Amino acid sequence: MNFLANPLLPDAAYTSEWLKQKNGSTSMPGSEALVSLFDPFGIGRAAFDYWRDSVERSVLYLDVMRERGNQYLEHMEQTKPSVLGFNTEVLMDGRTLPRPTNYELLRVLPHEGTEIDLKKRPFVVVDPRAGHGPGIGGFKPDSELGVALKAGHPCYFIGFLPFPEPGQTVEDVVESEIAFLRHVIELHPETTEKPMVVGNCQAGWQLMMAAALEPDVFGPILIAGAPLSYWAGEHGKAPMRYTGGMSGGSWMTALASDLGNGLFDGALLVQNFERLNPANTYWKKQYHLYDNIDTEAGRYLEFERWWGGHVVLGGEEIQYIVDNLFIGNRLSTAQLVTHDGRRIDLRNVRSPVVVFCSRGDDITPPPQALGWIRDLYEDVDDIIANEQTIVYCQHDTTGHLGIFVSGSVSRKEHTEFTANMDYIDVLPPGLYETTITSAKEGEDAALFERDYLLEFQARDFTELDNAVMHKLEDDRRFATVARISEINLGMYRLFVQPWIKAVITPESARFMRRMHPIRMGYKLLSDRNPLSVPLPVMADAIRKNRHPVSQDNLFKTLETMGSDQLVASLNAMRDLRDSNTEKMFMDIYGQPLLQAAVGLYGDAHVHRIRPGAEPEHRRFVKQRQEALREKIANGGAHEAVMRSVIYVLGGAPATDERNFKRLRASRSELEPGIKLSEFKHLVREQFFILKLDREKALDSLPDLLAGQSNSDIDGHIKHLEHVFGASGELSEHAAERFAQIKALFDKARPRKAVTPAKPKAQAKPKSVKKEAKPAVKAPVADAKAEVTAKPMPNAVKPAADKPKTAKAKSEPKPATTKPAASKPAAAVKPEPSKPTATKPEAAKPTAVAKAESAKPAAAKLSSVKPTAATNDKASKPSTPNETENKQTPKSDNASGPDKTPKKP
Repeated sequence: MNFLANPLLPDAAYTSEWLKQKNGSTSMPGSEALVSLFDPFGIGRAAFDYWRDSVERSVLYLDVMRERGNQYLEHMEQTKPSVLGFNTEVLMDGRTLPRPTNYELLRVLPHEGTEIDLKKRPFVVVDPRAGHGPGIGGFKPDSELGVALKAGHPCYFIGFLPFPEPGQTVEDVVESEIAFLRHVIELHPETTEKPMVVGNCQAGWQLMMAAALEPDVFGPILIAGAPLSYWAGEHGKAPMRYTGGMSGGSWMTALASDLGNGLFDGALLVQNFERLNPANTYWKKQYHLYDNIDTEAGRYLEFERWWGGHVVLGGEEIQYIVDNLFIGNRLSTAQLVTHDGRRIDLRNVRSPVVVFCSRGDDITPPPQALGWIRDLYEDVDDIIANEQTIVYCQHDTTGHLGIFVSGSVSRKEHTEFTANMDYIDVLPPGLYETTITSAKEGEDAALFERDYLLEFQARDFTELDNAVMHKLEDDRRFATVARISEINLGMYRLFVQPWIKAVITPESARFMRRMHPIRMGYKLLSDRNPLSVPLPVMADAIRKNRHPVSQDNLFKTLETMGSDQLVASLNAMRDLRDSNTEKMFMDIYGQPLLQAAVGLYGDAHVHRIRPGAEPEHRRFVKQRQEALREKIANGGAHEAVMRSVIYVLGGAPATDERNFKRLRASRSELEPGIKLSEFKHLVREQFFILKLDREKALDSLPDLLAGQSNSDIDGHIKHLEHVFGASGELSEHAAERFAQIKALFDKARPRKAVTPAKPKAQAKPKSVKKEAKPAVKAPVADAKAEVTAKPMPNAVKPAADKPKTAKAKSEPKPATTKPAASKPAAAVKPEPSKPTATKPEAAKPTAVAKAESAKPAAAKLSSVKPTAATNDKASKPSTPNETENKQTPKSDNASGPDKTPKKP
């Protein structure tokens, strides 16, 4: 070991030869033996190596901080600062709209070599405006936009400028996003699928408001880390929900806006986020860079470019957000009304909603991301009655930013959501939880299309409550906070606000923003500080002669242990702070006297009336059910096959993306030209029919297949087998359902013709022929008396009244009897002494005419099974139910069904 080595000085001449050694060692010959003599345990050598490495890391760390400051200054001097990692072109500028906003619609241009299919569904990402600048949804290839571009979707991005337009409101922003989506739809006339829209964090609730006002412009909606129910939360977690109560309400927000001369500094929001996790803010993030200075500098600077890009919000905007959402919680209870009188009710959203949250998120925990479902709906049946599909996915560990920033999350969760957006779009209404299984863990990994499999499982509210953890007693406390906030805000506006506005000028507000501690941290460590001049020179010298210490170094190990201990201490302080805050909140706002003072003691839940309990909503559900009942027996083969697919798949314990292969196969084979929107309507309608009256829906399957030939029905069954076999064998329960479907399909088969045991060669009298309808080979002059072997599919409904005509004349035959096409001629002997035997047959044309006139009424009778009709009713095949009720005249020799001639 060479004690004369100095990384900050040029190499001495007498050491130049040592540096040329093959192993790169700078030790003098024999120095190792000498050092071992004086330092037998190597402690001194380890201490020197650690000292040298720590000095080098410190210089390199300060140089990275200098680069961060320069990057911040350069970024904030841009007119439209953004961290988006893709080239874009502006399509619409929100400043040109009737109600101007600082938002804009951008078309994302793919990287070279990426092919875009314009026939695919458009993909739109909306970034959050919560203190930071735009671009986080696509600032690297493994991001939400990057995943969609790789899948070939045309992508768009809704970003914003650093400063709001004068008088800009939240409603204006919502209307701008609606206008942007309409423009995207106009750009893609070749596809009928509506855009899939992704809203991150604060953009999530903005999109839900827009979708509630204009549901027709939205396709599937993915809200990632978006808070929608602000009072929800688990005790011991989610300390941010107590902030409004501990600050006395939203008067602090009004004060901050007034100090900013009508503008709210986004750095204040970022500061609140950083205070949630002081260990990460003040030590862990910085130490991670210091510890891995040789490899983490690029990633750190890339993230800090977004984290330090603070923007400004309008005072009216942030006041609306705090009063109505964070404190008032009016969005999830349908209490918001626009300036023109439209109620914002999230039940109006008709697109599937995918809620992506994480248990490791301390800003938007799962209760706040999912609590709106509990606030709006009574149970899953209420969700289904509103024709809504809600899917939620809970990550186990990732933090708030990791939900829409982490590369691993993008490669896994966001890739699966993008690949399955069409499947999610046609998913039947209900509440589902999705899990992602790795191909390495799956039992049938050979059937996986990618590295992961997205699985969906139906949930009820009992299982949802495990994630929401709703507590009724907390509602009274937060409602008390909302009342106190209104009182304090009114007092502030009356006594303090006029004085603040009188002394604040635009220049003083700008000076206070520039002097914010977060901004100063960037500016002080930049090239504008003269003390940073030698840093780049020293850093370059170190990089050329770097001496990193190994991880097994004694002092490096002690450093790591000390860092972990410091993180644990800061976390303990944070937990103590949060627990005391929660206890104070519960004690203060749980006092009956305070609650009574604001008019909330007694009926604690008068302020949380669920919108679903209104009489108008109940009438809507009832009308919808009656409309569906009338459609149970309406339709044809398409409806029968799709109803069968949904029924069989509904019997499986879980459904995954491979089930969508079955639906796609059904879509392409049933009707290749059908659009996805029409296919979605077909799937949902048949799902509702099965949900409403399963038994009647299944019993009417033969009605829907009436008029189909044996070959047609065999083709439908083979088609179902092909669809069900797309992802392996069916479960035992699903296989039983499929067997039930086959039996119902068999009931719709036309009856095979049978020949009499003793055929009669002689011809019947002409009068008998007209009344008894002769066999196929008998010549008939009247066209209506001709016998055809193939049934006519366009005459399905008239046969519904046939059993009623036959029942009054003769006895029914058992279901086991298979009559031939010329059954009346075979069963009746042409004896002149039996004229009454032909009497029922003579009335058949009249019955047919009556059935034709009663066709609409017959379609509503689910207990009557229609059969295929032909021009000659005597040779028309019958359904199983018709066989049970059909009457034929008895002959002298045929006294019972056992003597009926059978086909050889």
